[in-house]
Amino acid sequence: MQKQILVGVAALAALFAVSAHAGDAAAGKAKAATCAACHGPTGVSGNPLWPNLAGQKEAYLVKQIKAFKDGVRTDPTMAPMVAALSDKDIDDLAAFFASQDCK
Repeated sequence: MQKQILVGVAALAALFAVSAHAGDAAAGKAKAATCAACHGPTGVSGNPLWPNLAGQKEAYLVKQIKAFKDGVRTDPTMAPMVAALSDKDIDDLAAFFASQDCK
């Protein structure tokens, strides 16, 4: 019985972890035009100064974008880019770039 409860709790935790950043990739694509200038249209940067976003884990991208927005990470280029993004925008952008092939 304890094992079944533990499995049930683990399944619920996994469900909430996945849905916590369930962005809309199609909406993210529409919002990614500004990002494309540095990170490329699909998140593959043509410049070694800027990282590839394509293929990164969605939760990681959300965390990093929010860190720039909240000032935890500082970068004079990124700060104005993320300043007006809502949590939904961030989730959608992360979903889009996470869904892209990194090659």
